[in-house]
This record gives sequence, C-alpha cells and structure tokens, in this order.
Amino acid sequence: MTNRYPVRCKLVTEPIGIWQTLQTARRNLIEIIPDIATKQPIVSGKTAIVRWHMVMDPDALRRVLKEEVDNYPKSDVTKNILEPAIGDSLFIAEGAHWRWQRRAATPVFTHRNIANLAPVMSMAADRSVERIAANAGRALDMFEEMVATTFDVISDVTFSGDNDFDSDAVHRAIDGYIAQTAKVSLFDIVGVPTWVPRLNRIGSSGPMKEMRQVADGAIERRRETGPSDVPDLLDLLLEGEDPKTKRQMNTAELRDNLLTFIVAGHETTALTLAWALYLCAFDPEVQDKARAEAQSVLDGRTATAEDVPNLKYIRQIVDEALRLYPPAAFLSRTAQKDDRLVDREIRAGDTVTMPIYALHRNALLWDDPDAFNPDRFADPKAINRFAYLPFGDGPRICIGASFALQEAVIILATLLARFRFSSVKGRNPTPELILTLRPSGGVWLEIEDLLGAQKAA
Repeated sequence: MTNRYPVRCKLVTEPIGIWQTLQTARRNLIEIIPDIATKQPIVSGKTAIVRWHMVMDPDALRRVLKEEVDNYPKSDVTKNILEPAIGDSLFIAEGAHWRWQRRAATPVFTHRNIANLAPVMSMAADRSVERIAANAGRALDMFEEMVATTFDVISDVTFSGDNDFDSDAVHRAIDGYIAQTAKVSLFDIVGVPTWVPRLNRIGSSGPMKEMRQVADGAIERRRETGPSDVPDLLDLLLEGEDPKTKRQMNTAELRDNLLTFIVAGHETTALTLAWALYLCAFDPEVQDKARAEAQSVLDGRTATAEDVPNLKYIRQIVDEALRLYPPAAFLSRTAQKDDRLVDREIRAGDTVTMPIYALHRNALLWDDPDAFNPDRFADPKAINRFAYLPFGDGPRICIGASFALQEAVIILATLLARFRFSSVKGRNPTPELILTLRPSGGVWLEIEDLLGAQKAA
C-alpha cells in the first residue's frame, strides 16, 4: 500500500477572512475547521458579530452535552435549516417540549423492538446483494447503493404494508431539500439574526409540503386500519405516551418525528456503510479479516440480529468508519449564560461548536488519528466516552443509535461475506459536509462476486 492514510479533508492552516470563509463553507463546510483544532482542546475566534469556540476537550464536551445541556441548546442556524423539514421534533425541540417527546419515544427504541425490526434489515441486505451481483465485474457507486438499501429499510420499518405511501416522493423531497437549503449563508457566518431571510432557503417549502402531506396521509390511514402484524415504528409511536403526563403525539408531532427518523435514519447509516466499504477496499487485509469473520458466523446466509454480537470485527470497522467520517461532523450550540470551558471564558450568546471531525482526529486523544485502524475499538471501554461522539451523548444522544448500528453490522457483514470490493484508481471520494459528511463523487468500487466465482469453478 503506497498511502497508509485514507482520504482526508484539507483543513485551514492560516487565518482567512469572512468572504473566503463563506466561499469555503459553501464549497465544503468541513474545510473551515482550522487544522490546529486537531491538535488543541479548544480554538476560539470572532466574526463581526459573534464570538465562537470550537471545543475538542472531552471534559468540556461532557459539560456542554450532559452537565449543562440546558445552557447549550442547538443553535438557531441549525434549527432554521432543519425545522422546515422535520418541524419541532425531537431533534429540534428544546426544554419541556423536547422532554415529553423523548419520554414518549424512548420505549420505541428498546433492544427488543429494534431486534424485532431486524428482518426488514436482512431483507434489504438480500435485495442489495442481488443488485450488486448484477454488477459483478464492473465498478459500482456503493454510496448510491447504500442510500437505496437503507431507504428500503427505513421506509419499510416506518410505513410497512402501506401500499399508498409514496416512498420515492419522500426520497426526492429529502434530497432536493438538502441540496437547496443546507448550504451555509454569509448571514450564518457573520451571525446575522436568523429572522433575516436566507435567499437559498426561500422557496424550499414546496417539496417539504408534499413530503409532510404524504406522511400525514400514511398516519391517518394507520389510525383507521390499526397496527401491522409486526408493529413498525409508526405503530409503536402511535401507542407511545409520556409516562408522566400520559400525553400522546398528535398527527403533526408523529409526522415530524417520523420524518426525522427517515431523514436521519437512512442518510447516516448509508454514509456509515459507504465509508466502511471504501475503507475495506482501501485496506484489503482488514477486508479479508472481516470477510473471514462474516463467512464463519453466517455460513452462507444473510446476517440477522442474533448474529450481531458475534460480528465483533465488523462492528469495529463500523466504529472506525464513524470515527474517521462521522455523518454529523459539525454540531453547533449557543450559550445561554456565561460559563467556562477549558479555562476559556464563554459569554452568553457565544457560538459553541463541536467539530466532531476534528475531535475524532485530535492528536491529544487518538494515536495516529488519521490512520484506519479498527483494532483501536477492540476494547470499547478503553475509549474516552466524550472523545468519540458519532451519535452525540448526554440526554440528547441519538435515540436511534442502536437501530443504526444493528442495521450497519447486518448489511456490512452480509455484503463482505459475498463480495470482494476493490478501489477504482483515480476515483477516491472527497469528504464533503452538506448537512452530513458525504463522499463527493461517490464511492466507486470494483465488484467481485465470490459466490459466482465458486460456481464458475
């Protein structure tokens, strides 16, 4: 191997002005992170209006995400980008409104319920195997394939059995919305109040309106027809209630949270799988070791929830992919009152960002941080909990983390047991942050069907 490091972002190595920052952010938001953020616990600065701090210190992150979570709500910029798509759902809501929704939704994601949804993941993996096998001997964009596969999963576990649910319309609306609205505005950079309209977000409501109408229709139909034979996410949320107040979600609240799960659930898992496959192609030795594990555990069948605990090395690859390419690579909060982080003064109104990409590659926290090394997760207890935050942490940790990890392990193990993936020369992806950390240019890999080769022999 001529290069021991997989693709990385080129981070800022010298101060840049507001206009250059805007140009960089609109091209690739991740590139506005200063390289020094991978070597320091905190970096601070100021625009014309706003003081900002990038935090990479685990103790400070524990304070922001867990100990003083009410002092650090999501920034208005984050809310304004996402609210037209997912409303005042769990991801956006704050305070009491967030707390009751979280209490009502938490039982939905118990280990038992997640395991009961695993057959949908296994069936989606089977369909992916069929599509990939049809392209054996050629190059295939595995990012697009993983997007299709994980959308199969999320639409089936959300609106199973609803033949009138137009999943394609929802998928198109999501992609169109992200492409149009997720770009950073100059107003966002300099701290102009969020009530001032951003031109790139004007007129984006059409696709979102259609998507909400599709979801509302599916919810009302389910209220009329009753639960599925095997309860899906919609059934579970319809039954869910806040144990303190006995309050249940109305149609609008159900819709906003379901769309949150759809938007976040398929996109982040697709990215995790695409980056994991890229990394396996980048390091054939890791891929061979993972394949040996998958073939030994699965013995020619599709992975299931029962297999996940035995696919330890596959899980390590997923964890390392989430470290190197965290889907939520840049989080932003706004301090509500004065505080101190890493002995740095934080004032009310300051923007406190958590560049997860820089945290996961910080030399103070990780040995050889840019290297691909799944073995660093052989003992998860040895990892500082707040040094590794692919799903956040504290009371607002991603409610679907276990769902996503189960899905990723099932699909990755099934694919590696059947296929060998090889890099395509000159077609490396570029990490690009547009709401999530995407592989710009796709993840193009050569496909070798090992089962097909055995049959031919």
